[in-house]
Amino acid sequence: MRITKRTNIAIRVLMFCTAHADRLVTKHEIAERCNASENHLAQVINQLAQMGVIKTQRGRNGGLELARPATDISIGEIFRIMEAPVPLTECFADVDNSCPLTAACRLRYALQDAAEAFYLRLDDVTLDALVCNNSALLSILAPEPCAT
Repeated sequence: MRITKRTNIAIRVLMFCTAHADRLVTKHEIAERCNASENHLAQVINQLAQMGVIKTQRGRNGGLELARPATDISIGEIFRIMEAPVPLTECFADVDNSCPLTAACRLRYALQDAAEAFYLRLDDVTLDALVCNNSALLSILAPEPCAT
């Protein structure tokens, strides 16, 4: 299974916000530190805000922050929503499915089960568990200790 760039960027944004939980962070800061384009970030930030995972504040002193504690944000939740529009294989696509085996193929069900097991495993992982007390990550994202 390959994770989309959008999901990867979403996790970077959330990790950065967690590492800087004591203040608003800017899209520019995240772009620099997490090696992501500001255009991609804008799209991902918008989606995360619509999900209610982050809060954004416009204006000169604006930025973004987590909308709820990092301990309450499940990585499985993020992956499910961010990956939802991307079919796992061609046979999962409503459009553009040209596979003649779809109606009889049992692999489709095995792949569905495997994907669900993947998400269930990630449901147990919180954003807090990825960032806090992870000194190697924090040295990249923020030199100060985790504030959550």
